[in-house]
Amino acid sequence: MHQILLALHHVHTHLILHRDLKTQNILLDKHRMVVKIGDFGISKILSSKSKAYTVVGTPCYISPELCEGKPYNQKSDIWALGCVLYELASLKRAFEAANLPALVLKIMSGTFAPISDRYSPELRQLVLSLLSLEPAQRPPLSHIMAQPLCIRALLNLHTDLGSVRMRRAEKPLATGPPMAPGSTGGRTTSGRCRGVPRGPARPAIPPPLSSVYAWGGGLSVPLRLPMLNTEVVQVAAGRTQKAGVTRSGRLILWEAPPLGAGGGALLPGAVEQQQPQFVSRFLEGQSGVTIKHVACGDLFTACLTDRGIIMTFGSGSNGCLGHGSLNDISQPTIVEALLGYEMVQVACGASHVLALSTERELFAWGRGDGGRLGLGTRESHSCPQQVPMPPGQEAQRIVCGIDSSMILTVPGQALACGSNRFNKLGLDHLSLGEEPAPHQQVEEALSFTPLGSAPLDREPLLSVDLGTAHSAAVTASGDCYTFGSNQHGQLGTIARRVSRVPCQIQGLQGIKIAMVACGDAFTVAIGAESEVYSWGKGARGRLGRRDEDAGLPRPVQLDETHPYTVTSVSCCHGNTLLAIRPVTDEPVPP
Repeated sequence: MHQILLALHHVHTHLILHRDLKTQNILLDKHRMVVKIGDFGISKILSSKSKAYTVVGTPCYISPELCEGKPYNQKSDIWALGCVLYELASLKRAFEAANLPALVLKIMSGTFAPISDRYSPELRQLVLSLLSLEPAQRPPLSHIMAQPLCIRALLNLHTDLGSVRMRRAEKPLATGPPMAPGSTGGRTTSGRCRGVPRGPARPAIPPPLSSVYAWGGGLSVPLRLPMLNTEVVQVAAGRTQKAGVTRSGRLILWEAPPLGAGGGALLPGAVEQQQPQFVSRFLEGQSGVTIKHVACGDLFTACLTDRGIIMTFGSGSNGCLGHGSLNDISQPTIVEALLGYEMVQVACGASHVLALSTERELFAWGRGDGGRLGLGTRESHSCPQQVPMPPGQEAQRIVCGIDSSMILTVPGQALACGSNRFNKLGLDHLSLGEEPAPHQQVEEALSFTPLGSAPLDREPLLSVDLGTAHSAAVTASGDCYTFGSNQHGQLGTIARRVSRVPCQIQGLQGIKIAMVACGDAFTVAIGAESEVYSWGKGARGRLGRRDEDAGLPRPVQLDETHPYTVTSVSCCHGNTLLAIRPVTDEPVPP
């Protein structure tokens, strides 16, 4: 332990954080006399009094401030040092649990069994001080080394260490044959030369791993990615932000460039003035967290990790972040109230959030007016509340609209709550071709209620999406139905615009639909063969082409030279995000 202290003191003196101190990274020589700290692969150099934000490290050794997404400094290494000392004394870890949410809960509460009383009170007190929840209460390394418990051993260590002979077998710098005079070694540079290529012809440039298209609001497409060969598998659009998740679990944000930045290419056929291309970046402070899904609301974002933890950041107005307050948070922070559950889905409306656990438990928070939370009231909540489900119903998918919510149950039935303006949730009890009397119209539902409009009330639904004044649903057979307002032709039919009856989209009969997304007054549908169709209000490039309002579906041509598969689509207000993956002969990773 004293050698570890010396090594860590040397590192901190040079303003370096190790950030992954654990027993597996503490090395012994073959005589078990010399101890060294290894694996500085994720270390960070700090400027004076600065702090780090990146969530990294092994879960059993991470500090409480790191669990909460707060900035941290050398005191997080001292917490890990306390975990190591505890493990040396107890032969077990201080913090262990069956899953990551339970582990984080233990760490944040500081719950661990005390070490055996066969150790001295000084050692037991040292462990307690190193594992203080408050970073300021953990002693600095210089204070630890000055304690009577340590100082004698450190003096002996400096006296004895010089007698240990350190031998290391030297390896030659290069094991290959000697290079001929004039050769450069490493990668050949002839590929960079202009003119006649040498050797075999270079293969054709392969397509990128993915592309993300955006239209609406004069945006250019496709959006730039932070790195080459980045594969985006899921996208989410909000009123103010755009986000995507890569196959490796990193979160990408697209943001407006600073004023005065240069413009990018326009969507083919767009009539808007040229707009600056959005700037893409990976989310900072996410290196140790793998994101599985992202959802965007108005000025806030929610992320689901591969360990079943929900993290939120952005504007805290309306309590949308779920942290029990209305405070804004710039860095992703764990929703602590859900740490006891393993979450599998999260969805965001304009100002509310739904989350679903592996045990089919449903939670909601944010604005509650109109009953959008499904809690039976119009009250708002800044902390997750468990939503009662109708007897015999189990949720398997959740969707949020601007002011409403919908869930798909295990057999494919849909339940909805919130505003049913224009019957956009399908809550009116209608037969095919029947119009309801005014007293039969449902204007809002405070609890999750089964859809009553045919054929939505009896056909299994694979997916649904909720727009501002209309919605769309895809049945198990691949048929697409729309319902709600048809003021701008967003229902994809020439039926009466005041009708509250769900209708099947005209022009798509015989085409199997796989995905659908609804914006403020337009709709986007993806066919089973990745055909892209759009219809509705066409102003500001909402439909991805030059057209003005289009009451019937028309194809959207993407500027792609290779066959592709659409992996994700998201609409919000007047914006659309679309992620595609080129079709190649290589197998797609699971």
